[in-house]
Amino acid sequence: MSNPNDASGPTAILAEDEPLLADELADLLGTLWPQLRIVTRARDGVEALNAVDAHAPDLALLDIHMPLLTGIEVARQIAGRCHVAFITSHDEYALDAFDAGAIDYVLKPPTAARLMSTVQRLKARLQRPPTDLRRALMSIGTATRASPRYLQWINASRGAAVRLITVDEIVYFKSDQKYTLVVTPDGEALIKKTIKELADELDPTMFLQVHRSTLVNVHAIHSVIRDDRGSLTLRLKQRPETLPVSDANHHLFRQM
Repeated sequence: MSNPNDASGPTAILAEDEPLLADELADLLGTLWPQLRIVTRARDGVEALNAVDAHAPDLALLDIHMPLLTGIEVARQIAGRCHVAFITSHDEYALDAFDAGAIDYVLKPPTAARLMSTVQRLKARLQRPPTDLRRALMSIGTATRASPRYLQWINASRGAAVRLITVDEIVYFKSDQKYTLVVTPDGEALIKKTIKELADELDPTMFLQVHRSTLVNVHAIHSVIRDDRGSLTLRLKQRPETLPVSDANHHLFRQM
């Protein structure tokens, strides 16, 4: 293992299947931990395993949810060979398990403030040999198989920029010809996913399909208004517009 105080610096592989997130994380790590050298990137679990074999890194940064092999499965196979930190979502079910054990994690979307504490922990861990985490990973692997994976963030176009938006920021989605409009309290952006695709990928307890063209965040609803004809309209907490509820979806609000 490299000495983290060595001039050459410790080495790492970065396994993340979302290119924009991988770029953002690499940039932040370059700023917060310039001595760390990311020797290669992987887009799936098999590439991550091959990268560990080829480069023998000091650290493997592994997205929990990757194609072919999950980060958990990769970590089991490389147990004891290098230090491991998982890349995981805001409300990941496994965070309690991570906090209780010797497993480090990077929350996504990454920010400098969140990443700094992880960097500090990892620098300290690199002073010691890697821990065999197979026992600790057993409970997390069980939770991974038992828990559905819902979208936690999206990449959306706003003019010439591509913005990463967490789903809890989103007020509603609305079909807009070939695209879908993503509406947040402070603006709008476009994505190519359809409303149907989003309905399948979002947590149904958080996003309700109130119209064939509209999905709304339940936390963004201020009130439900019924007019003289029985039609329902949603008022929003942080947006001035209202959203119609189709007759077929009135049942969603009967308890109100």
